Amino acid sequence: MGKGGRASENGSRTTVTVEEVNQHNKRDDKWLIINGKAYDITNFAKRHPGGAKVISHYSGEDATDAWTAFHNDKDFVSKHLAALYVGDVVDYKPSTLQEDFRQLRELVEQKGWLKPNPVFFTLHLAHIFLLEGLAVATFWYWGTGWLPWLAAVLLYASAQAQAGWTQHDYGHHSVFAKTSMNHVFHHLTIGFLKGASSHWWNFRHFQHHAKPNRVSKDPDIDIAYLFLMGNEMPREWGKKKKGFMPYNFQHKYFFMLGPPLLLPLYFHFENLYFCVKRRDYLDLLMTVVFFVRLHYFFAGFLGVFGNFMFYMTARMVESHWFVWITQMSHLPHDVRRDRRDEDWVTLQLNTTCNVTSTAFNDWFSGHLNYQIEHHLFPTMPRHHYHKVAPLVESLCKKYGVNYRCKSMFTAWADIVRSLQKSGEIWYEAYHE
Repeated sequence: MGKGGRASENGSRTTVTVEEVNQHNKRDDKWLIINGKAYDITNFAKRHPGGAKVISHYSGEDATDAWTAFHNDKDFVSKHLAALYVGDVVDYKPSTLQEDFRQLRELVEQKGWLKPNPVFFTLHLAHIFLLEGLAVATFWYWGTGWLPWLAAVLLYASAQAQAGWTQHDYGHHSVFAKTSMNHVFHHLTIGFLKGASSHWWNFRHFQHHAKPNRVSKDPDIDIAYLFLMGNEMPREWGKKKKGFMPYNFQHKYFFMLGPPLLLPLYFHFENLYFCVKRRDYLDLLMTVVFFVRLHYFFAGFLGVFGNFMFYMTARMVESHWFVWITQMSHLPHDVRRDRRDEDWVTLQLNTTCNVTSTAFNDWFSGHLNYQIEHHLFPTMPRHHYHKVAPLVESLCKKYGVNYRCKSMFTAWADIVRSLQKSGEIWYEAYHE
């Protein structure tokens, strides 16, 4: 029957307590709570479509708001939960903040803010192809001199950056009502347009959303071999004399090892490694198709080596774009180990900030300047973020939670300032 709990006359579990659920947070023993009911996910985690890690990050905890946020097809998913049911959690009581947020979620659904506008996403996809076409047309019309070459690099890098935001939409199931259609188009957009693996992106990104900025749970901050972030890890590594980098200078070498190299080097290596290790031949095929398409478009103008240099330069430009946009909303905020007493709403708000909305900022960041709203409602189509933002800010004011919104340049500067602060903490701990 398992550890703890109460049993009915026929031996089946009927009720459990929050404390009991908390105890089931081990590798071979995982329970979680959804809407006041306990579920045993120990074996199911291995079959979980979103990956074993993302669901396991909530073992022993209340996963209600995370489960609600990630699943549009709740009726279908609930059928799978029935087989995992352990019992009702008799002392389950959400906080008033959680209750108010769940009411906000219901309002969002009632107003139709989780329904996409097909015209928006069609036009966005079309403008990516337009940017790619203009890059090709630049070489065709003006030749391969340094000025046309530079213009083509900027056009192609823009197309790649915007394709990154587009695949992000499909990956979060925010474009089509049917999950299966989002999956298909995610494979196409991230594979055909960007040469990356859909499964690799899902594996990393949903963990980030489940537990942003939490050590060993968010892969986006799992880079201690190069950078230490927050207050806890630098102090811990400093005292233990761990690491081999001069972390007190990380805010300086970030400009050499971060934005310029992430996509040109790490992106290609990790994608290839992931696909080969998991024998993900479909995603490998999509990557091959991407590079065949790249060769067909540009090698005729530039030759094989020239095409390679063109591509890597565009990737480097895109890499700066990607790093500054994706890190401005998270890196400077509350990086530490996970804590069980932190609810979903508070976690997302403590680790996230917005950047001022303008027409350019919205386009340039793929609407990820509304990072708070995106993290609270990850399946919401991005053209609705501005509608829910005032309601989220009002909720934060009610409970005294900081709703951070910065200018873009302030958010970028905060990345460097936070790295400098963390480096100083490491240095002081190392030399105690």
